[in-house]
Amino acid sequence: MKKFLIIACILMLTLAVVPMAAGAQDDGYTIAFVPGVNPDPFYITMASGVNQAAADLGVTVIQQDPERFDVTVSAPIIEALIARGDIDALVTAPNDKEQSIPVLQEAHDAGIPVITVDTFIGDGDYAGGEVTFPVSYIGSDNVQGGYIACSALADALGEGAKIYIQNVRPGISTTDQREEGCKAAAADRGLEVVRVDYNDNSADTAQQQTAAVLQANPDITGMFATNTFGALGAGAAIQNAGLQGAIQVALFDASEENIGYLNDGIVSLVIAQKPADMGYLGVVAQMANARGVTSMPARVPTGYAVITIDNVSDPEVARFIYTGN
Repeated sequence: MKKFLIIACILMLTLAVVPMAAGAQDDGYTIAFVPGVNPDPFYITMASGVNQAAADLGVTVIQQDPERFDVTVSAPIIEALIARGDIDALVTAPNDKEQSIPVLQEAHDAGIPVITVDTFIGDGDYAGGEVTFPVSYIGSDNVQGGYIACSALADALGEGAKIYIQNVRPGISTTDQREEGCKAAAADRGLEVVRVDYNDNSADTAQQQTAAVLQANPDITGMFATNTFGALGAGAAIQNAGLQGAIQVALFDASEENIGYLNDGIVSLVIAQKPADMGYLGVVAQMANARGVTSMPARVPTGYAVITIDNVSDPEVARFIYTGN
């Protein structure tokens, strides 16, 4: 958190003292924002941060929403934005760490600086990794988040407990890392990961998969869901089976529905990312880059709030619950 605040303060001070390049100032400055998918409370909350930063800094934002978390949907949107000829910068959450590279390279080659938020391309190391053209990657440490979630399961269940992971699909940088972090915690703490299922961002699929796994494996006592849709499906399956309290559940993403599961005793812990911070800093960083800042950090971590039944009513924690509006 301290590192995040320092970075944010430095960027804001930079914007206050470094004038906009002449061409950008004369013509106005337009940032395209392409989230991972909408509607999704996570990206709706991120958009609130993007729009707040745009209002604070006096820039124009054009938001285009993919209807599915799928590079075949998002790539044509980005290509159309490039073709407009009036986009000065791009803030986006790539749908695939490898398949999203070509279209973002196209934006870069067209003179449109790219910042990725929440998700990354390549290995995420834009300073010295396999892909280095994006200005910065702003988002959570997702290995750490998965480790936190499954360490909490270990604390509650003890060594030898069996757990289940509900994920999205391979190739998504964030959820791949959350699964990695959970498995690392399981190995360190003596948990057995019985199965990993992939729901392709469908809460209905996650519900069906979870119901089937719990029926076939009644000795599972813990579960980790890596994002909102998996969390919704897993929570519904547990509720329908009457297993609340019998299974300790850690969920990623603090949607209002997932907080409802927490309040109802169906889940034990919700990991809240800070999507509004990601969106806000994405715009601020693009403006700092436009004003000639040459020491932009290639990686800006945004941290977590860990929400439990004991702190969910605390306003300092509740402010990290995602909005659906």
